[in-house]
Amino acid sequence: MNPEIVVTVLCGLAILVGIAGIIIPVLPGSILIALSLLAWALWGGAGTTGWVVFGIGLALVLAGMAASAVLTGRKLKQHSIPSRSVVTALVFGVVGMFLIPVVGLFVGFAAGLLLSELHRTRAWRPALVSSAAALKATGLGMVAEFGLACLAASTWVIGVWVAAAS
Repeated sequence: MNPEIVVTVLCGLAILVGIAGIIIPVLPGSILIALSLLAWALWGGAGTTGWVVFGIGLALVLAGMAASAVLTGRKLKQHSIPSRSVVTALVFGVVGMFLIPVVGLFVGFAAGLLLSELHRTRAWRPALVSSAAALKATGLGMVAEFGLACLAASTWVIGVWVAAAS
């Protein structure tokens, strides 16, 4: 097995971990995908194809990260959800990750968000409505970033095939 094949396989695995990291925030996500594409361009032996794939893939990854931030931020602003509630939710998510295996991050995030919004609004109904809106906004951002990361991964797969054919 030559070094280019090893680099290609390792980059492919890292891209898969990066895609999973968008859904499971404990793992590295889009940045790992971008670094993997760069590593493949540098050491994958694909030449110009590697750099074209890196450029396209990087553009897709950056667009996904930007779309996630913009979509989430806009929705949070529309529903007047303060940053404090999101930070509280993140802290609860991290704690939940250690208390409840596998789903603790999501449960902790939702619980922290609800408790913070309940403290802010002093009523269950508005707290539930704003928490649901924040969870939807976060989910929408993740879907956008996930879709564009999958396109970047598909670009890499096409690049691997083109490099192998030439």
